[in-house]
Amino acid sequence: MSGRISIVKPSKPLGQAKSVAIIGTRGYPSYYGGFETAVRKIVPHLADAGWDVNVYGRAGAVKAEDPDLDPRVRSTLTPGLDTKSLSTLSYGLTAVLHSVFHRPDVALVMNVANGFWLPILRLRRIPTVVNVDGIEWERAKWGRAAKFMFRMGAAFTARFADVLVSDSVEIQRRWKAEFGRDSQFIPYGGDEPGVLPVVDGLQPGKYVLMVARFVPENSILEFFEAVETLAQSHPVVIVGSSGYGGELDEKAAILSRHENVTWLGHLSDDEKLLSLWQHAGAYFHGHSVGGTNPALVQAMAAGAPVVARRTPYNLEVLGSEEQLVDPEPNDIVRGLEAMLGNVGTREAISHQNKTRARDHYNWPGVSKAYELAISDVSRDLSRNDRGRIMGTFFFSRMNK
Repeated sequence: MSGRISIVKPSKPLGQAKSVAIIGTRGYPSYYGGFETAVRKIVPHLADAGWDVNVYGRAGAVKAEDPDLDPRVRSTLTPGLDTKSLSTLSYGLTAVLHSVFHRPDVALVMNVANGFWLPILRLRRIPTVVNVDGIEWERAKWGRAAKFMFRMGAAFTARFADVLVSDSVEIQRRWKAEFGRDSQFIPYGGDEPGVLPVVDGLQPGKYVLMVARFVPENSILEFFEAVETLAQSHPVVIVGSSGYGGELDEKAAILSRHENVTWLGHLSDDEKLLSLWQHAGAYFHGHSVGGTNPALVQAMAAGAPVVARRTPYNLEVLGSEEQLVDPEPNDIVRGLEAMLGNVGTREAISHQNKTRARDHYNWPGVSKAYELAISDVSRDLSRNDRGRIMGTFFFSRMNK
C-alpha cells in the first residue's frame, strides 16, 4: 500500500450543495490520460452548477500547485497498490470505502474495473453513473487474467450501475448486444487553440506526427515499420512511450538515430503538443480498441490532417472513410504520403476536422451532458425534472 488518505478542502464552505464523488481517475488535477482530462474539464462546470465536487485520486499523480486548479473542487487521496494489474482495483476500493462514510448524493465512476465495488455503493444507497470506457478485455496489453477481471468488472457494472455512459455510439451498441444495457452517449471534447508557434526545428505542413501510448493495439509496430520508409523523405515526430520501458521504447530509440526522426517521449507540455498537431503535414492515429479517443478529438480540434487506422470507432469520430487506412505498414505509408503530398486535400481535411470537433466534440457540451446525467440519478430529483432532462439530452443521438 502507498499513501494515506488526505483531503484538500475548498477555499470556502459549500453549504447544502448537491454532492458528487468522482471515483476511478488518478485525481484532480492530473494529466495522465483521457479520464483525467475529462475530469479537469468537467468539474469546474459542475462547481458552477452548484455541485460540491470531490475527486478521489492517488498521491503523486495530482498537481496540487496547478495554476488552473479550481479551488472549489475537493481532492481526496486514498492509498492503493502501485502495480500494473492491481492499481485500478485497489485505489478504486479505498475511494469507494471512503466515500460510503461521507455518502455523496451521487458517484461518477470511471472504468468498469471499479464495477466490483458498485454493490458497496448500492448498499449505501448512493446512485452511480459509470463511464464504461472502451472494451478493455480486448486490449492486447493485458494478459489473460487481467482480461478476465475486466470482463467480470463489466458484468458487475452492467448489473449494479444505475446509469451507464458510453463515449461512442459503437460502444453503446456493444454494451446493448453483450450485456443488455442501454447507455447514454457522452463523448470527449477538444479545445480549439489559437494560432501557435511552430516547434523549433520543424516546418509547418512538412512532418509526420504520431501521438500514442506504446501498446500493441495502437498500431505502434506497424507505424514504426512505416517510419523506416517515411523518414527517407519526410521528418517524423513520435510522441509517447510505454511508461515502463521495453521493446517498443527500444525500437523508438533506434529509429530516433535517423536524422529525420525525433522521439519526444511522453509530452506534458500541452501547448507544444497542440502546436505539433496544428502544424503537422499528416497525423497518424493508430488506436484500435475503445470508443471516442481523446487524443483524436483534440487533434481534430487543433486542425490536424488525420490519417487513422480503419475501425468503427475512428470512422464514427472522423465521419469520413477517406481518412482511414488498414493497419499495414505499406498502407500507412501510402495514406500519410498522400496527405503530405496534396496541400488542397490537407487543408480541406484540416477544416473538416476542426468543424466536426467544434460541432460535436466540445467540452461545454460534454460537461453539460455529465451534469444532466448525474442530476438524473441524484436522490432529490423530481420526476418532472427527469423528463425535462432526458428530453433535452442533446448528445443521445448525435451521430445517428
